[in-house]
Amino acid sequence: MYTLTDVSKTYTTGKKKVEALKNVDLTIPDGQMVAIQGPTGGGKSTLLQMLGALDRPTSGSVLLGSDDLAKVSDARLTQLRASEISIVFQGFNLIPTLTAQQNVETALVPLGVPARERAERAAAALESVGLGERSAHLPLELSGGQQQRVAIARALVRKPKVLLADEPTGNLDEATRDEIIELLEQLWREQGLTLIVVTHDSWVARRAQRRLKITRGTVTDSGVTTPAA
Repeated sequence: MYTLTDVSKTYTTGKKKVEALKNVDLTIPDGQMVAIQGPTGGGKSTLLQMLGALDRPTSGSVLLGSDDLAKVSDARLTQLRASEISIVFQGFNLIPTLTAQQNVETALVPLGVPARERAERAAAALESVGLGERSAHLPLELSGGQQQRVAIARALVRKPKVLLADEPTGNLDEATRDEIIELLEQLWREQGLTLIVVTHDSWVARRAQRRLKITRGTVTDSGVTTPAA
């Protein structure tokens, strides 16, 4: 479970200070699907970085379970990112010279997983996103939707507790968007993930159990609702 208490983040650009987050209090239970919306520059990416252990707040605490991501060592943050938190990005971030199989396996290398086990787990992850037959293809030989599926497989192959998705359908057409969101929902239910999606797309946001809006660093919470069918 995430528990954010009085979280603020201030950046300094030259002589100007920007308050990206302002006194955010937020709890996200394990297993919840949450959408985060808001205008560009409103703080969505900063909040996601806090949840993803990619940055620390200027003040306040960000608890993931018993770990305060604001205070634990850099080594512990690295460990959490490797074992408990995975992120899917809008731009896929696949290595163009590696096959789909190899791209997924890269997520397991820092964990010291033996080569044979890496191959088996990567193959299973690709099967879970419907790309078992495309494992030998390079990213440029795959459609945008297929590349995002590879990115999702790479994120899930480590068996994380939390999956963060930063505009995961932003580069996709409407039909492919629907397929990717339905896939994420399926994996969320089957694997009991905490799924947090940053999106500009209200259709995507309505699929979530809970919608957060962030404007000028301030978070408002719609509460838990029935997701749209």
